[in-house]
Amino acid sequence: MPNPLYDALFAPLAHRAGPLLILQDSETITGTAFHAMIARAANALRAAGVQAGDRVAVQIAKSPEALAIYAATVSIGAVFLPLNPAYTPPEVGYFLTDATPRLFLCDPAKAEALAAVASQTTLKTLDAKGDGSFGEDIAAADAQFVPQIRLGSDLAAILYTSGTTGRSKGAMLTQDNLLSNAQTLADLWRFTQTDVLLHALPIFHTHGLFVASNVSLLTGGQMIFLPTFELGTVLRLLPQATALMGVPTFYTRLLEDARFDRGLTAHMRLFVSGSAPLLAETHRQFHARTGQSILERYGMTETNMNTSNPYDGERRAGTVGFPLPGVELRIMADGAEVPQGGVGGIEVRGPNVFAGYWQMPEKTREELRPDGWFITGDLGQIDPDGYVQIVGRAKDLVISGGFNIYPIEVELALDDHPDVLESAVIGLPHPDFGEAVFAVLVAQKGRTLDADAVLASLSDRLARFKQPKAAVVVAELPRNTMGKVQKAALRASYAAWFQPKA
Repeated sequence: MPNPLYDALFAPLAHRAGPLLILQDSETITGTAFHAMIARAANALRAAGVQAGDRVAVQIAKSPEALAIYAATVSIGAVFLPLNPAYTPPEVGYFLTDATPRLFLCDPAKAEALAAVASQTTLKTLDAKGDGSFGEDIAAADAQFVPQIRLGSDLAAILYTSGTTGRSKGAMLTQDNLLSNAQTLADLWRFTQTDVLLHALPIFHTHGLFVASNVSLLTGGQMIFLPTFELGTVLRLLPQATALMGVPTFYTRLLEDARFDRGLTAHMRLFVSGSAPLLAETHRQFHARTGQSILERYGMTETNMNTSNPYDGERRAGTVGFPLPGVELRIMADGAEVPQGGVGGIEVRGPNVFAGYWQMPEKTREELRPDGWFITGDLGQIDPDGYVQIVGRAKDLVISGGFNIYPIEVELALDDHPDVLESAVIGLPHPDFGEAVFAVLVAQKGRTLDADAVLASLSDRLARFKQPKAAVVVAELPRNTMGKVQKAALRASYAAWFQPKA
């Protein structure tokens, strides 16, 4: 009885007696034990009234049970809808109203606060230890089940975008979307059953769930399954791993610790970074410390992964490599493909591209062309060697005095200053120029930063119109849970900077 995603990722676990998950206290869960957990979770979902095509929304902590619920949802043909545990009740209310899930799982400690917004669905609870009303349902359920027949074109998950430019959109991902991407990445990054992936990412997001978990499950490897990235725990368990997938902050925090050195990483074969841009300086420091190069790639909620630096060959700092096998990528401006090296909007097409936005046909038509090309909203360019560079989000483009300014170019120049750790460049309303370039700077550890001196250093590096008209120094840049700088928050904080004072 075919169910492509279940058959590829989870069915083989039924006969795998060896370890699958290694927990932070060194406890292990075998493949057969995890498969039994999936079966019980699947039967518990069915007992709760969940049928094929129904949505299962979860706002629960990362745990083996949480991963099993994802697998169980796939196995019964339902649609998995993971939600960030940091979302507030009003935010959760929007998702539940929009997606109308048959079942909503949350932490027992939040059940009372969420009861009102979850009144139109069945609410059950599960915590990080597997306790809660749904934990009891899993424990009492039978460990035998028959998967639901599904097609590759059937929905497997809905992931909501961050919603920084309006209502959050539910990206509909099919079984084929998820499986094709996992197969491509497993082959490209050379994952095998001998790999041990150190998994410290959250699993409410594409990176941790559909890249890290799916690739490891597909290839029969093991996962050191950590609830969060805790530096001491990661350093302690790293000698057991062969690969790490992380966000840039993982790597900056590792580099701040003297224990992280060439000896500790000698057995590692792969470090992957994504979800936010990796500073070129971090790339260089990492190579100097370990002798290895971080592999940076580019993906989105709507597409999973689109590009990757090569496994063999130069992993070029400041780029996201080449389009994945089977994925087409083009740079467009004014309805035409731009010449190589030109800047424009990135569009992608391939089996990884989502089926559209849940209950938003107009938005789907705006961003997903009839011939399958998806308008990512990212600006990019392709260098003479074919490497793709992300210039920024289209909505982050600064238009000052009629000139287009790409923030990444200014940020790279600012980051080259010896006292600057990192920067964020935004456009703010300006009475004369429409928008003015504004920089938010973070100092290198132990350094004192003079914002005016930093700006003065750009005088012979950037055209005058590209140079920030003002800058501030902050302790750290605001980021979301995946490490992306929240430029919308910065624009809101400094919106009145150039406005006439009353």
